[in-house]
Amino acid sequence: MKEEYRQDAERILSHRKDQGWDLWTTSDHRISKGSPFSLLGSLLLLAELGMDPSDPAIITGTDLVYETLRPDGRFQVAPKGAMLPCQTINALNVLCHLGQGEDPRLYSTWTYLLDTRHTDGGWRCLKFSYGRGPETEFSNPGPTLAALDAFRLNPKYDSDPRLDKAVGFLLDHWDTRLPLGPCHYGIGSLFLQVEYPFLTYNLFNYVYVLSHYPKARQDARFLDALQCLSKKLSDGQIIVERVNPKLKDFNFCRKGCPSEAGTRRYQEILNSLK
Repeated sequence: MKEEYRQDAERILSHRKDQGWDLWTTSDHRISKGSPFSLLGSLLLLAELGMDPSDPAIITGTDLVYETLRPDGRFQVAPKGAMLPCQTINALNVLCHLGQGEDPRLYSTWTYLLDTRHTDGGWRCLKFSYGRGPETEFSNPGPTLAALDAFRLNPKYDSDPRLDKAVGFLLDHWDTRLPLGPCHYGIGSLFLQVEYPFLTYNLFNYVYVLSHYPKARQDARFLDALQCLSKKLSDGQIIVERVNPKLKDFNFCRKGCPSEAGTRRYQEILNSLK
């Protein structure tokens, strides 16, 4: 980990008892409560900062995530809660960012996700918090992007043609920009602000993940989104326009300032295009 990120990592670690137990969880081990300082959120942030995977907090936290894995491949992030696709996707994505993508314990999860794709290629659930309408017949763009983020980190699946339809679904969303899926993910003014780190469905995250897929890199809609992102750079650096309020004083993602860590992600996008 770079020295300039160590203070931010320590601040994340200082929140480990916020949920009433330890390692960013409740006493009954709810691993997604308290964003961004939930267990899942904190592990993802520490991975972004480059914390050594052998750090005791990472190892123990990873074990806690695996404890919520069920035999059918889904993750039960709360002891008595429903198991929604987005929750499984988020847990899997965090593990992949910690270098766990090829762990044999996740085989059933990869199978579950590939077998439960919606007709448009993405992922959705049957929880209709905002009511039902024509827009809810589509997948949820946010979880679909997170799933593609996870799949790109497993060499067995990163070029799987079965993912092309999910990529196409997200590219179509750039055209329509309508609120889609049961959770109404749209592309509007907030989406178009540069948000970092990657915690939500937004322009920077969208371009970054899709840049890893050949089907997207060849598409004019992806190139249009990339151009939209590129116009927001200053002296070749990513300027953070939006950040989770609880992270506003962190050095690596300070709002209105250049982000070296974010710029490194932008350079990865350009490297993918070469």
